[in-house]
Amino acid sequence: MDQISQCSFSTKAGTLNLLQEKIKGAKIAPLVFFNVKSWKDDRKKCIQLVKEAFKDQFLIIRSSCKREDNNKTSNAGAFLSITNASLDNINDSVERVIKSYGKICLDDEVLIQPMLNNVIYSGVVFSHDPNTCSPYRVINFSKGPNTEMVTGGYGGETWQQAALSKVQPPKHLIPVIALIEELLGMFDNQPIDCEFAITNEGNKDVVLWLLQVRPLLLARESESNHEQFARLEQIHKKIEWGMGVKPFLMGKKTIYGVMPDWNPAEIIGIRPKPLALSLYRNLITDSIWAYQRHNYGYRNLRSFPLMPHFFGLPYIDLRLSFNSFIPSDLDKGLANRLVDYYTNRLLDNPVLHDKIEFEVVFSCYTLDLPERLSILDNAGFSDNDKKAIAKSLRNLTNRIVHPENGLWKSDVAKLDTLKKRREVLMSSKVDTLEKVYWLLEDAKRYGTLPFAGLARAGFIAVQMLQSVVSVGILSEKEYDVFIGSMNTVSKQLSEDRIFLDKSVFLSKYGHLRPGTYDILSPRYDENSDMYFDWSRSKTAPKSTSQPFSLTLKQMRDISKHLKIHDLQTDPVELFDFIQAGIEYRELAKFQFTKNLSDAMSLIGSYAESYGFTKEEIAYCDLSVFTELHMTSLNPKEVIHHSVSLGKARYKETLSVSLPPLITHANDIWGFKHAETEPNFITQGQITAKVVNKTNKNDLAGSIICIPNADPGFDWLFSHNIGGLITAWGGANSHMSIRAGELGLPAVIGAGELKYKLWSEAKKLHIDCSGRRVEVLN
Repeated sequence: MDQISQCSFSTKAGTLNLLQEKIKGAKIAPLVFFNVKSWKDDRKKCIQLVKEAFKDQFLIIRSSCKREDNNKTSNAGAFLSITNASLDNINDSVERVIKSYGKICLDDEVLIQPMLNNVIYSGVVFSHDPNTCSPYRVINFSKGPNTEMVTGGYGGETWQQAALSKVQPPKHLIPVIALIEELLGMFDNQPIDCEFAITNEGNKDVVLWLLQVRPLLLARESESNHEQFARLEQIHKKIEWGMGVKPFLMGKKTIYGVMPDWNPAEIIGIRPKPLALSLYRNLITDSIWAYQRHNYGYRNLRSFPLMPHFFGLPYIDLRLSFNSFIPSDLDKGLANRLVDYYTNRLLDNPVLHDKIEFEVVFSCYTLDLPERLSILDNAGFSDNDKKAIAKSLRNLTNRIVHPENGLWKSDVAKLDTLKKRREVLMSSKVDTLEKVYWLLEDAKRYGTLPFAGLARAGFIAVQMLQSVVSVGILSEKEYDVFIGSMNTVSKQLSEDRIFLDKSVFLSKYGHLRPGTYDILSPRYDENSDMYFDWSRSKTAPKSTSQPFSLTLKQMRDISKHLKIHDLQTDPVELFDFIQAGIEYRELAKFQFTKNLSDAMSLIGSYAESYGFTKEEIAYCDLSVFTELHMTSLNPKEVIHHSVSLGKARYKETLSVSLPPLITHANDIWGFKHAETEPNFITQGQITAKVVNKTNKNDLAGSIICIPNADPGFDWLFSHNIGGLITAWGGANSHMSIRAGELGLPAVIGAGELKYKLWSEAKKLHIDCSGRRVEVLN
């Protein structure tokens, strides 16, 4: 081992040559290499070396430049490699590779090896995760003979596991993990990056080939394997306990996800700082979510926090979510079986994790509910069970959508109370912390509580509208036209940007910020030039919306269906509800975020008066400011303690990587990155360049890629963008509704893998009707 540990990196060719006689876990193909000086001095001799080593074989002519694969920079993919080269064109191929180096250094090398045959897997393996800089073994691989699928950035699958993982990878990847461990031992645990291939040699024999090994450059020093293990062991125990049977909950187990229900990945991100996390919990997921569901006729889940977090990574507890979608009057035994069915359906179809309200649970009555309930036939539910479920959902839905006494109407009225109380509070002379306290308390009582109700109404509205399409009354195009006819706050913002004076515009929309819960995200009125080009000539945009109307036949058909299903509304009242449900959801969000944004601004100014920057306050827990409001403690000491603790904890947050969907406690040790079925919005198409940095001067006509987007990102739509892609987001999220309004081709909730592939492309073609995205460059 002492001899092995003395290995050190040189050039690509030099490192492979060094390892050729030492490595045990893989083979290295025969190689010939020479430097540029040797080539220029006597290229005939170099060519003769190649011909003697490789007879009648296709070759790969590889770069081995000193500016790649070193301890300062990798320059991965920066220089040319030529595949399937023949012996006859060695001269031309070597010349092309050397030319790709640009500035010539005589010590630079060219590496030549035979092409591998019968490749069944190939890819790249990291000893450490470049995102977290932690000792996760990350294997990005593809199936098939093309060894450039992964290295060329064309996708593939990804397996990731902790250094001291308690689970094994898929069988064909076990030798790859063993190889990376062997190489770590050889290079004194220096982070490394390898390329590999697996070939089928016949008789079921497979061979692992090491194609390249180089230093992996990380943004910061990695923690040790044992530090990682101790943290993951804590998470494992917490999840294992959380997945057990609970005395006051239905369902045998749970699943944790970052996208279902109140989707934290979309709203606060997968690694929010402590202030953002505590604000979201306080305003939504600790209690408000459950109060609203119970108010609307679902089971009482009050006092159950919906969003646990594992070292700062927030997840939704899906057993709680599934329980909360059960009508309160449904028989307990049937309800219990239904919760277990929802869990099993998601386990069987994990790609539905961001579509549970449309594809997994039955949360309201729709015109196609009897057909949708037929899926329960194969899950042990009887006809009487289905009738009981339908009856409960019908009763619940009628109470919500009733044209005169619908539950959503009282929620709308609360928004006026919120506005009036905010005006009184902000003009009062109470101290800063009292304003913060009441802004957030009012935000809950008169803001997020009615918003949660109106969001529920919005979901029901969209599902009802989709069912009108499903039963054949409306076409998909008519659906898009109706959505495009909505008059939401977001659409109004785009119009007001054209017609309102800057000061008037900012007085109306200035509280918005792209990260609604992130104190580091500037409000529109704090840095408006960052978001808007005020010098641009104000010309009214061409309207893309079309008038929507129902034909007499459609109204008769809807009326007939409503009567058959005993839904207590008529076609006009139904469409009034659908429109109101969608529009008021956005209005409620707009109103409560005023309280939230003002509170965050006051928190920032209060903390700054004690010498803290906003960057520091982002690490502070919200409870600190409630405590300071209620006590006479020393503010500087209390804030400093919380900031210090928050920074230490967030450092651990940055070191943890977990799957988007946790179905078993062991998933945290090793997991395959899940494929996600994106939500394609509208039936449109767009071919355009990709922009993944929101520079206002480069947006028009482009396809914009942003990880997650809340209403604060509506400024993007004032720049006439061509299309939109997000990593996180649901079919009924704000950005889905917004894209539908504008007729904008959009892919919402692409998932980590697809988002990475598409956002790194230079040009894309999006075909929403065909549900596909094509990388063009």
